[in-house]
Amino acid sequence: MIDALTTLRPTEEQPLFDCRDAYVEVLADLARNDQRIVAVVNDSVGSSKLVDFERAFPDRLVNVGIAEQAMVGVAAGLANGGRIPFVSAAACFLTARALEQIKVDAGYSNYNIKLCGMSPGMAYGDLGPTHHSIEDIAWLRAIDNMIIIVPADPIETVAAIRWAAEHQGPVYIRVSRMAVPKINPDDYRFRPGRAVTLRDGDDVTLISNGTVISRTLAAAHLLAAEGVSARVLSIPTVKPLDVEAVVAAAAETGAIVTAEESTISGGLGSAVAETVVDRCPVPVKILGVPEFAPTGSASYLLDRYGMSPAGIRDAAVQTIARRA
Repeated sequence: MIDALTTLRPTEEQPLFDCRDAYVEVLADLARNDQRIVAVVNDSVGSSKLVDFERAFPDRLVNVGIAEQAMVGVAAGLANGGRIPFVSAAACFLTARALEQIKVDAGYSNYNIKLCGMSPGMAYGDLGPTHHSIEDIAWLRAIDNMIIIVPADPIETVAAIRWAAEHQGPVYIRVSRMAVPKINPDDYRFRPGRAVTLRDGDDVTLISNGTVISRTLAAAHLLAAEGVSARVLSIPTVKPLDVEAVVAAAAETGAIVTAEESTISGGLGSAVAETVVDRCPVPVKILGVPEFAPTGSASYLLDRYGMSPAGIRDAAVQTIARRA
């Protein structure tokens, strides 16, 4: 367990990292050691930060242009030929424009395709609702065989990419553009379908992933100052969900707040609520995006939808009150 009291105080300045840098570094390392590794992009070499990868492996980067459906189809062909394609594209275009190909070529065919959604959530905040990718988790949760991973920091991003390269089957990984602090230790090991307890607590459980984890830990610190003991669970794998960790949290703390850079319908919060209502009913509050989010920075938009540290703290207090 990481001691959030000492590592993530709300007032502290934290070094911040773009997880795309970690992604390209580990992808290049994998490619040097495995000739099967290839990258497939939709005219997104720059935004995926794959310029150096293309220079190092010019015959192992396929740029299909702005043609997301063809991009996933090409990846399926490469996978069928024994390659391990990492599809790198803006999450909003990858999952919306190529959803049928993701469903059929990746999920139904159960091909070994790694879908890497770049700049997910509201990372393209200044470009507005057309570029927000808040629905991707909900869409892909409904597709059989699809594993969905939302890393919290560069360390978890690297670990998840390494695991995905070894896993046989389709995987969707969000690769954050929004700068985030390191949460996990350097020796962190990604385990699919397993939650990570970042902080123990008895009064309420805060569940989060991705860019919101650091805000959730800060909220737990605010709650501690008010005498409220908050458990913090990081759940990087939305599918499959760590059902046992969620049920234990419900049974042992009696209240749950989820927070995510995603729509409130069909994402992590929905997965948690579905589990709780079936296995151990307790009050659950889902924090996320309830509408087409407007133009604005990712940080501003997270605050707008109650996912500042203070907003998460307030949601926790209100949810605890519902236990009675």
